[in-house]
Amino acid sequence: MKNLLLSAAIGDICGMPYEFEGRTKDYDAVNLLHPRNTYTDDTVCTFACAEALLHHLDMAHNLWQRCREDFYRGYGGRFAEWLMGDKVKPAYNSFGNGSGMRCSAAGFLARTEEECIDLATATALPTHNHPEGVKGAVATALAIHYGMMGKDKAYIRTHVLDKYYPEWSTKTYADIKPDYYFNETCQLTIPAAIICMLESKDYADCITMAIALGGDADTLAAIAGPMAYAIYKEMPEALVENAKKKLPEWMLRVSEELDNRVA
Repeated sequence: MKNLLLSAAIGDICGMPYEFEGRTKDYDAVNLLHPRNTYTDDTVCTFACAEALLHHLDMAHNLWQRCREDFYRGYGGRFAEWLMGDKVKPAYNSFGNGSGMRCSAAGFLARTEEECIDLATATALPTHNHPEGVKGAVATALAIHYGMMGKDKAYIRTHVLDKYYPEWSTKTYADIKPDYYFNETCQLTIPAAIICMLESKDYADCITMAIALGGDADTLAAIAGPMAYAIYKEMPEALVENAKKKLPEWMLRVSEELDNRVA
């Protein structure tokens, strides 16, 4: 498998036009190659965390530095405040869905379940040190890791959705979609993204379903996308090429480095 990290970036890029004023619950209205799409803070954070894991860099400092270099990408208010200091500040106990959207490298790199939990926790702790923030990163990364290890959807449902979000274990996509709304917490984002992956038929279907929930579209798709790629092992080439055209050189370099490490 190649372009592992792009599976998160593509979700972010495709979801970006539908995050705010373009929000929709109409699956058929979602255009994954929308002419206005581009990467957001979700992608910057994802690649910054991946780079830190690959090169054994200080996670907080690398996240802070890379995001400051590309500041106008739609960072959340508290995270933006964290970035604006003249040095890295302590974590602020967040349980926002940012911990889930930036941890995919942990799922791809980990060789064991224990290592996956450790790496995912490391990506969360610089800012999202609330137990729900850490749990969101761990659950996301484990869903990716299990897919990479050849586990099927039933296994992921039991060992991730049922274990970490048991109150969601009996819910279906059809159950959650009508009343789903824009929400930036792990508690309402991570399980919804997992359900999109579990009920999807391929990668593009998964991220379209995530966007069509009518919530935090780019983040939902950035979280669901890597889970789907780990399961399906394929992404549409047009989406891969679109992402490569949008991403800066340092991200493409990190993407290749991660692919080589996993291979």
